[in-house]
Amino acid sequence: MNSQEFFLNQDWSLFLVLLVSTIFAFIGINYSKKYRGINNYLTANRNVDVISLTTSLVVSALGAWILFGPASAATWGGIGSVIGYSLGTAFPMLALIYLGTKLRKIFSKGITLTEFIRIKFGMSLFKLITFLTVFYMFIFLCAEVTAISILVKYVSNTPLWITSSIVIVTTLAYTLYGGLKVSIFTDNIQFFIVILLFLISISYIFLFTDNNFSFDIIKKNAPHLINAKYIPNYTAGITFFIAVAATNLFHQGNWQRVFSAKNEKVLKKSLLISFIIIIPIVFFMGFSGLIAVSQNFNVNPDLAFFSILLKDNSKIVSVIIIVFALSLTISTLDTLVNAISSIFIVNGKNLFKKQFKIDYLKLSKYLMVFLCAIAFFIASEGFSILYLFLLADLLCCSAVFTVFYSFYSTRINSKIAILSILLGLFFGLLLFPSPDFSKSILVGLLFSYDFFPKIITSSLLFCSFLLATLVPVIVIMSYDSIKR
Repeated sequence: MNSQEFFLNQDWSLFLVLLVSTIFAFIGINYSKKYRGINNYLTANRNVDVISLTTSLVVSALGAWILFGPASAATWGGIGSVIGYSLGTAFPMLALIYLGTKLRKIFSKGITLTEFIRIKFGMSLFKLITFLTVFYMFIFLCAEVTAISILVKYVSNTPLWITSSIVIVTTLAYTLYGGLKVSIFTDNIQFFIVILLFLISISYIFLFTDNNFSFDIIKKNAPHLINAKYIPNYTAGITFFIAVAATNLFHQGNWQRVFSAKNEKVLKKSLLISFIIIIPIVFFMGFSGLIAVSQNFNVNPDLAFFSILLKDNSKIVSVIIIVFALSLTISTLDTLVNAISSIFIVNGKNLFKKQFKIDYLKLSKYLMVFLCAIAFFIASEGFSILYLFLLADLLCCSAVFTVFYSFYSTRINSKIAILSILLGLFFGLLLFPSPDFSKSILVGLLFSYDFFPKIITSSLLFCSFLLATLVPVIVIMSYDSIKR
């Protein structure tokens, strides 16, 4: 399909981006004037109700990536990747019902997960987890800005730097002014826009186009994608589940919302509802990749979702897609900006040398502007950051069990915690694929492919994530059983 057939007028596209971004900035800044102060900036005064918390959790977990990632994965990973993506995105909500309430009891005045790590394990692990958390969220931020810039360019040929600059500047303007309080408020608005446009997209695909889906068509054009014997259906599903679930458990935006809930009842209810809402949204976005492949096996994986919606060259649908994507992007960006900022504010005195008095709130804002400037450069050049994203996922996988098992065990100390994480990372990196995904340190470099079974050589990323996740489990559980 020729993308030139459905391009919007560039001026109209630019107008849409500027209008939507500016409206959110205007609403956010005006709302924030009534809610100033560090408590509102960091925890929304710990007084968020079920509706506000639920809508904020959902749109913060999603982002422009759902328009690209799940559908793209489905074109090669099959139905397994669709299931893995949807469950992996939603699972942290379920896990936080237990982990979040546990940490609120242990650390009732907390704001960040890293505070707990510092008190529990000391400075060494605290710095490691802080780096991991900030690195992951920064990569996420870059990915969101890049995704929306590429999408707008795809629809209207608008230069990448224009979209990225508008979205970054307007989001920074209201988020650095109002903090978490305004992030949650704008999330409420963005949630209803996202749900409405999501439902319109589904209706358009199934009711108003000739994109009639049939499993028979897939069986004819790409039978392996729904074949129970197709191994990537399982490896891709498990890989995406592990990677997405592990990284989102370290998302400071989620932990801020855990601490912002009015009480535990509100938190549990909001997390459960969020879990239920997220699954079908991500599942359908992934399923659209199967629909696209069933109609055109040579479809560009990254554009699978758009190849269906824009098949009839509809300008109205193009407008819907841009507004949909902008709402997803801005809701995620304001969460990430405030989350990273909160880490610098809360942990600043433990991260930087205290030779003189520092205003960490002001410093955090300067640092966010600097990080967003880097994100702007990356997005403007259209660099792919998939590989860095996967590396961040690997880091989180190696730390996830150790950190969260420590909520329930008093026997885990700093040395064994760091050892387990480093061992998990070491073994994960041995099989972590090269940028072209053809080899790894162990497979193809140190040893020939002939030394390994095909299940390993053809699934390096899966094996890498599996080792990074399971090695710390073995180390920690072995140590814990000895100490009993």
